[in-house]
Parts: sequence; C-alpha cells; structure tokens
Amino acid sequence: MFDRILFPTDGGDGADAAFDHVLDVAADHEATVHLLNVADTTHDSVTRVGRTVIDVLESEGERVVESAAERAAERGVDTETAVLQGGVSETITTYASENAVDVIAIPTRGRTGLDRLLLGSTTERVVRRSSVPVLSVQPDGGRMPYPYRNILVPTDGSECAGEALDRAVTLAARNGATVHVLSVVDLGGLGIEAYSGIETLVETAEETVAEAAAVAEAAGVEAVEHVEAGSSPARVIRAYLADHDVDLVAMGTRGRTGVERYLLGSVAERTVRTAPVPVLTVPDADSA
Repeated sequence: MFDRILFPTDGGDGADAAFDHVLDVAADHEATVHLLNVADTTHDSVTRVGRTVIDVLESEGERVVESAAERAAERGVDTETAVLQGGVSETITTYASENAVDVIAIPTRGRTGLDRLLLGSTTERVVRRSSVPVLSVQPDGGRMPYPYRNILVPTDGSECAGEALDRAVTLAARNGATVHVLSVVDLGGLGIEAYSGIETLVETAEETVAEAAAVAEAAGVEAVEHVEAGSSPARVIRAYLADHDVDLVAMGTRGRTGVERYLLGSVAERTVRTAPVPVLTVPDADSA
C-alpha cells in the first residue's frame, strides 16, 4: 500500500518523535522514505538578506535530512533526501505530486511547538492542498502504536469516505486489525423542526455503516458498527477515541457537501488538530 512515503522534517523534537512511527510503517511496507527539508523563503527576514542566509538554511537542511537518513539506515529503511527552497506547504505537496509519493507523513507540531493549535498550520495546509493521502502524527504524548490493531473510519457514505474506508481495510487486512465504522448524525445545522425527522436520519446512517462494514467483512476484516447523533461530528469522533482503543483514524477530506476540504475548521482538520492518535486523511479522487 505504501511504497513511497514522504516525510517533511525540520529536525525539531516533534519531527523526531513522529519519525520513529514513520520508520515502523516504512519497515513493515518495505517502503522508501523521501526525506524533505524546505528552506522557507517566504519570510521577509529571509528574502531581504539575500543568498547568504539561504545558504545557511540549506546547509542546516542537509544536516537534518542526512541525520534522518542515518536513523533510517539503522532500521534497514531506504531513503532519498532533498532540500528545496520555497513556501513549506506548497513545496511539500508539489514534491509529493512530482515524485509519485503514496502518502505524506507529517507531524502536527514543528519547531514552534504551536503548530497543531493554530488554524493554517503547515500540517493543515498540507492536508488541505494534498492530492495524496496525508498521515498526520501527534508527537506530544499521543499514542503511536504499530501495527495498527483498531482503525476508526468516520463515514457519511460519500465517495471520499469510501476511499478512506478502502485504505483502512487494506491496512487492517495486512495486520489483522479491526475496523470501527462510525457515522455521526450531525444535529448542529438542524433547526428544531428537523428533529422530528431524526429517526430517518439515524436509519440512513445505520445503512451507511452497515454497507461500510460489509466492505470490510468481504475482505476478511472484522468490523464494529456505531451510529451516534451529535452537534459536532469532530467532538463525537474525539469521544469515540477516548472510549475505545483506536490506533488510527482514516477519513476523507471532503464530505457530502463537496466543499469540506477547503474550509478552515472542517471535520477532517479539527480531527487532525485534536486526535491523540495518527490520522490518515484521504482526498477525493478528483483532487489527484
């Protein structure tokens, strides 16, 4: 499933912690890890002073990726390294597209230590822009076991959610994991008059979950079905994670509205920002 994994790194503590998890995944899949450092040329403090500072950034970047490559070699994982200039998120997603990367693995916190708390962080920008799946890893005390034994797939029955389900089922079949299929009946946008139709919404969600579970079971994967009504799908997802021994969330970046992946505060971005476990976000095929 993963032959080429892109790991952008700035050499910070967050990147180091996440890299151990990436190496676990890469070793299992016999994948090549592309180690990328971006010399960020978008800040005035960098672009004003000219080539000297860029040389320093690139030298530091070379040190970062070579150090990571040495760690990978100790695990028997093949690597390719690159240091590029540009805006960080744009350079990461362009590199992924141009190098046939299967997944971008990226920590939710960089050197600032605040990335995961900020709208528009590098990780969220990558999730929003990427045409390939993104594995977001929470390095601050989050759970990062591997192989994954329990994978949560939130679904609304959309094509994008189906693509995330397919990825989750493939991963689960590889290591004998269980897939938990969750559908949230979103009450947040409903007026009081719509509550009379809640039973119909729940029934539809139950059908969606049953269909997804059938896909997993057809592949020989055990499935757990769950439907819940709530005012915030992201909050329901977090509660499910707190109550179950989930190792990975796999979800689409665009739901039935067709615009979710472009909005700050989407369900996917909120989950990436707050989940205590890795989150695999899968874009719809049209974004590829």
